[in-house]
Amino acid sequence: MSEQRQQNLTKLHENAAFDAVVIGGGVNGIGVYRDLALQGLRVLLVERNDFASGCSAAPSRMIHGGLRYLENGEFDLVQESLRERDALLLNAPHMVRPLPTVIPITSVFSGMLNAVASFVGWQGKPSSRGAVPIKLGLSLYDWVTRKRRILPKHHFNSAGRTRNDWSALTPKATRSAVYYDAQITHPERLCVEMIRDVQIAAPDCIALNYAEMTRDGEDYAVTDRRSGQELPVQPKVIVNATGAWLDDTVRSLGGEANQQMVSGTKGSHLIIDNPALLQALGGHMIYFENTDGRVCIVFPYQGKVLAGSTDIRVDKATRVRCEPEEFDYILGSLRLVFPEIQIVPEQVVFSYSGIRPLPHSDQDFTGRISRGHYTKRLDGLVPQFCMVGGKWTTFRAFGEQTTDEVLAELEKPRKTSTLGLSIGGGAQFPDDAKTLQERLVEDFHISSDRALHLMEHYGTHADDVAQFCQSVKDTPLLAGCPYTEAEIIWLLRTEFVETLSDIVLRRTALAITGQISDALLGQLGTVVATERGISPQEITDQTQALIHELSEYYGVSAETLTARNKERRTECV
Repeated sequence: MSEQRQQNLTKLHENAAFDAVVIGGGVNGIGVYRDLALQGLRVLLVERNDFASGCSAAPSRMIHGGLRYLENGEFDLVQESLRERDALLLNAPHMVRPLPTVIPITSVFSGMLNAVASFVGWQGKPSSRGAVPIKLGLSLYDWVTRKRRILPKHHFNSAGRTRNDWSALTPKATRSAVYYDAQITHPERLCVEMIRDVQIAAPDCIALNYAEMTRDGEDYAVTDRRSGQELPVQPKVIVNATGAWLDDTVRSLGGEANQQMVSGTKGSHLIIDNPALLQALGGHMIYFENTDGRVCIVFPYQGKVLAGSTDIRVDKATRVRCEPEEFDYILGSLRLVFPEIQIVPEQVVFSYSGIRPLPHSDQDFTGRISRGHYTKRLDGLVPQFCMVGGKWTTFRAFGEQTTDEVLAELEKPRKTSTLGLSIGGGAQFPDDAKTLQERLVEDFHISSDRALHLMEHYGTHADDVAQFCQSVKDTPLLAGCPYTEAEIIWLLRTEFVETLSDIVLRRTALAITGQISDALLGQLGTVVATERGISPQEITDQTQALIHELSEYYGVSAETLTARNKERRTECV
């Protein structure tokens, strides 16, 4: 057990009284935990697995305004999303960056009536979007941000310019449009940074992963799933932020809801190692339509290519994976937009999938289901505020909305806003990131590549990590790997790590970039076992559990891990 965890359990044992207990450690739960804590409330965050290990670890890694929501008439959601996108660009610039986006255009007037069809209740798939509706949508996008513009306005390209800049694009694209949204490099890490910010700003608050909230009559308790220890809890208010599991959580805590609140859809993505495709993108995301009307995306991601996504209804909240038919669907969509580039299954180095916790809807076409959010208060022994819906981009606004309702319930005033509040290593991040990189090189006598790695993972907290690494024997995990042994020890001591899986899948980019190998797992296991003082059998069990998890849910088999020892022995991201 980590020292951080032991300290949190001790604090919980010493004082079981909380103004609010937030159940669910995804981005929405962490967002409201952070906001409530900053209002001076004593808050407990309880997550059954690791922080940001569910849907929050499976987004498209876009921070966006929701261009296609305009067709659904959700203008308020687009306005809110654009505001939150811009706030994240300013508050977390080390992880959230501009993403120039290309829309291939194959017609002129098609899709003009999509919004009208949505307005009158048509539930079928929309028509292909032509130049005119795209122009109208992008103009509205620009108009919404006209008073606080931080990204360039959109522009249209002629056929010649389109062919010159994206020569591998389908010849059906007679022109193109370019606009800007944003991407997030390490969404799971940003969640952990918010928890660490609370740890500093509100030390009486507690965040526990691998813990579960239960109710027995009038009594509530938290069970530490690592040790089995059960501790009583006395909340004044409960916030249910369990996403796709929200209705299940309501029932487990004895709440009464008149109807189902969440009906999820499954989204899967692929990470592809294809240099020709990466080059063809030219640093842009391609935002295009598949034959079924579903909007698909493909863009550069940490030296690889991210492609997605599917949108499939699910009947029951459970852990999901990218199934073979989804795999084929995504690869097939890429062949439509880049027909001359050979893209084969063997180039997929990682796949992931999650359930979008959407508000319950009877829409036939899943793309028309709202990505909006709302809260619902349930009466009971302890009032329960359910966070229904939401998406990554709007987590802060959703957290603010929920916090305001909890404050009203407790008759407490709001003390501060999080709209302009930096997150983690985004604090005092320079306008020109190169200056921070150069200073790290000069101050710590490290290579430019090492400085870039630290800056992109930790932002302005890179100084703390670099200083720690210099205070101990620091060597790369494997030759050529920018993650070092001391860096892993830093993560173990400061970022609520409990298992090897936490490190490989969420605190680092080792898995998602396709660099994790059998040899690297062995080295990581040695570092964890030494630092935590755990037995060889326990680290073997953790390693085997991770290998199974990679194979079962991320498309990375044990054979692949072994093969990577030979293929990329000296490569690591």
